Amino acid sequence: MVRINGETRAVQGILLEQYLADEGYQRERIAVECNGEIVPKAEYGTRVLQDGDVLEIVSFVGGG
Repeated sequence: MVRINGETRAVQGILLEQYLADEGYQRERIAVECNGEIVPKAEYGTRVLQDGDVLEIVSFVGGG
């Protein structure tokens, strides 16, 4: 199980990039932290979600 933004999900074994696409995240408008460390966007396509991972996904919102 992977904990994402406080919710437990059974998504271990898939690429972070695939999870983000499936959930409709826009890559250029988010930051991802995995187990306390920021994941560089260049690693989204190679980072496999592992059992026990804790992710925080933050979306940037523009406004004025």
